[in-house]
Amino acid sequence: MTQWKTAASAAARNLGRNSMFCVLIALLPLIAGPITGGYRGLAPTLGWLLMLVFCGIVLAMAIHLLFDALLFRLASSHETEAAGLAAVDDLLSRMQLRKLDGPPPGLERRIAGSRRIVWQQRFALAIYLVIFAILQLNASGGQPPG
Repeated sequence: MTQWKTAASAAARNLGRNSMFCVLIALLPLIAGPITGGYRGLAPTLGWLLMLVFCGIVLAMAIHLLFDALLFRLASSHETEAAGLAAVDDLLSRMQLRKLDGPPPGLERRIAGSRRIVWQQRFALAIYLVIFAILQLNASGGQPPG
């Protein structure tokens, strides 16, 4: 396997794993939250709504990253890097997700773009988990469990 195929396959694998991990972590507080905290009031309600917004952001980014992973798999299924990236660009063009204007970005630039999305997703997940922790502390009256 050539170096670019290895890089594209590794990027696809890593994006898929990251997406699934973030989805699982994002869904756990939504499952456990209503069970562990039953407070009523405006602040917890706004907190839950804010938490749902960030959960939606994390899930949307996970879908985007899974799509990117599939595109990298498509690229790695071709013989040359140019042919693989041309197939990806053709697919995106036919789906009307990208216009073909100017020189297409190379594999490294595409992987770097996906990594930026991964870090944005992790940041949104961290904010989401902090909001969940604050809601849990609020529900317990500020007392640690035990």
